[in-house]
Amino acid sequence: MAKPGFRLALFATLLAAVVVLLGAYTRLTHAGLGCPDWPGCYGFIGVPMSEHKQALAEARFPEAPVEVEKGWNEMVHRYFAGSLGLAILGLAVQALRRRGEPGQPLKLPLLLLGVVVLQAAFGMWTVTLKLWPQVVTAHLLGGFTTLALLFLLTLRLSGACPLLPVISTRLRALAALALALVVGQIALGGWVSSNYAAVACVDLPTCHGQWWPAMDFANGFHLTQHIGPNYLGGQLDSDARTAIHMSHRLGALLVTLVLLLLAWRLRAAGQGRLAAVLLVALGIQISLGISNVLLHLPLAVAVAHNAGGASLLLVLVLINYRLRGVAAVAGAARVPVAPVAAGLVQAGK
Repeated sequence: MAKPGFRLALFATLLAAVVVLLGAYTRLTHAGLGCPDWPGCYGFIGVPMSEHKQALAEARFPEAPVEVEKGWNEMVHRYFAGSLGLAILGLAVQALRRRGEPGQPLKLPLLLLGVVVLQAAFGMWTVTLKLWPQVVTAHLLGGFTTLALLFLLTLRLSGACPLLPVISTRLRALAALALALVVGQIALGGWVSSNYAAVACVDLPTCHGQWWPAMDFANGFHLTQHIGPNYLGGQLDSDARTAIHMSHRLGALLVTLVLLLLAWRLRAAGQGRLAAVLLVALGIQISLGISNVLLHLPLAVAVAHNAGGASLLLVLVLINYRLRGVAAVAGAARVPVAPVAAGLVQAGK
């Protein structure tokens, strides 16, 4: 039976998915600086539409001419993100009010509240630091983290107890490793996006017709880049972007191998449905990644690739939740075994 807060958590999870996709759309349409200030837009609540307001806006920010379409892309993302923040605040307040009830999560809603506050700060810094890649990547990771934690909270509030056979420690460790690698790959994808390296290679399986092209890893992963320039469009040279792109490809290969192994182990453990869902999510994501390269990053496919990454992350959260739930249930079941067995032995005597 679902616990109080389940519907709100489910709504917030769906809203977080929308926010993640809107964030991707904003980045991919180069609208990250569609509004040069925060949290408003040129000093207004919304994008200035009238000639008078646009003239006033350009007087305030002469280095940032008004582009209405990009401005709305950015502001719609902010509106949805703000709504998500309110939903998470509601979950935290509800958790505090019900903290004495059995099975009511408290730490997770409070953690989510802290994450979303930090996300708001990263959203501000994304604008004020002019798309500094470190902040943009951290902001993207924060969005995926919020989505994953909300999904986990929804699972915990759903009241559904995973009724699976006892799972080996090795399988649980493999699932945890797979989740960590997917998070790392998402971070690499964010670094690709924030440094505009998605089209650094436009052929497959080679890059620039070579298996190992010229690459500059030192500059590609120089995490102390100077703060100050406008990073819209990127500041790195071709070799640095190639290094980032190829790292993402190699990461995708490693993730694929580990997830295939996890799917095989899940199937062997009698969890064919979980394995099938994992394989479908993986197959879709690989197809979208390949399409991004061969079709030169069409907007719809690029946004779908972000959705695919989010889906794969949620599948791994679900798998780990179910496997960890099995461990918890099995551990709880073992607690009374010793006293009962001792009693039976005494009775037998």
